Amino acid sequence: MINTRQFALGTLAASVMLASQASIAEITDNEIRIGYLADMSGVYRDPIGPLGLDAIQMAIEDVGGSVAGADVVVFSADDRNSADVGSSVVREWIDERNVDMVTGLVASSVTLAAVRLLEEENRLGLVNGAVSSGVTNESCSPNHIHWVYDTWAMSNGTARAITEEGNPNWYLLSADYSFGHALERDVERVVLESGGNIVGKARHPFPSNDFSSFMLQAQASGADVIALNNAGGDTINAITTASEFGITQAGQILAGMVLFSTDIRSIGLEDAQGLQFTKAWFYDLNEETRAWAERFRERTGSMPTMVHAGLYSSTLHYLQAVDAIGTDEAQAVREQMAATPINDIFATGGYIREDGRMVHDMYLVEVKSPEEAADEDDLFRLVRTIPAEEAFRPLSESQCHLVNNGT
Repeated sequence: MINTRQFALGTLAASVMLASQASIAEITDNEIRIGYLADMSGVYRDPIGPLGLDAIQMAIEDVGGSVAGADVVVFSADDRNSADVGSSVVREWIDERNVDMVTGLVASSVTLAAVRLLEEENRLGLVNGAVSSGVTNESCSPNHIHWVYDTWAMSNGTARAITEEGNPNWYLLSADYSFGHALERDVERVVLESGGNIVGKARHPFPSNDFSSFMLQAQASGADVIALNNAGGDTINAITTASEFGITQAGQILAGMVLFSTDIRSIGLEDAQGLQFTKAWFYDLNEETRAWAERFRERTGSMPTMVHAGLYSSTLHYLQAVDAIGTDEAQAVREQMAATPINDIFATGGYIREDGRMVHDMYLVEVKSPEEAADEDDLFRLVRTIPAEEAFRPLSESQCHLVNNGT
């Protein structure tokens, strides 16, 4: 015979559990609301910018336009590479539009300001454009995930390979803001760990159109390698100036730390050939990546960059998580995303660690010569695949407070 008190307590517990599940298992406003925040008009317009919105829309279309019975709505805005502008947009999205998730997040300064707001308001951020490894290290939070790349991975792949090939002396040219500083720090660490030396450093304004004085300093340093710790238009201008000064022709190596396929097209294979750098993804990896890239080109008129692929992948994974658990509550969705391996056009066997880093293979590539390229989209030769466990900062070195050894 069942004790009446036990039965009552059991019934109460079941009722509380069901009520709790009911309070979570719902979609707020009956819509999944996504905000896409990116540089739409500045130095990161071409590699990320407006076309990132197409990648997000492709993911939405691939889940049928709705999840868990709710339509998916997307807002977008130009952050103008300003932390103040980005914060204002995210605040308005949260307060006025009740946005569930913000993605894009390109400039590191904008990203760090935005993710603080997202944590305060318990919304989710999917960081695809920002490169600073601090995003999931000292600035980690339970409310954002870093998807595509970071400065630790980009420098670890490129700087280690070039140094170990017998090029020990490095000159570091860095963009003078948080991203450039983080990349400079990570490149220096890898070079020194690999037995190399730093023979000189300089920081240039962001953005910058004139790299003449900086390239003359780097050339005069006698360094084996000149590291370009910048991105977008800054990297293009630096490489173009180096070519004009005959730097690579004289034997110095240019190492671009963050390069996109759009950058190589702008520079041209004649000037970019032989450049080695690390990528998170490129469209010639396999048949599946090429097929998705062709879909993207049919839609936009342009082949996708690694960030476009990351935007598609992260949005798809997010929507699938919401669909699986029937709620858009940030912590529940993040838990589901972390519990589910990432297997799509961007990554195979990818996974989300407790610090918010999405871990996946990276790729060291070399730019082909004009004679090697079969067509205008045949840009890269795969040098080697960097396994996921080697690509990103190990958790044993993490400063993230979400990790057991974090400080």
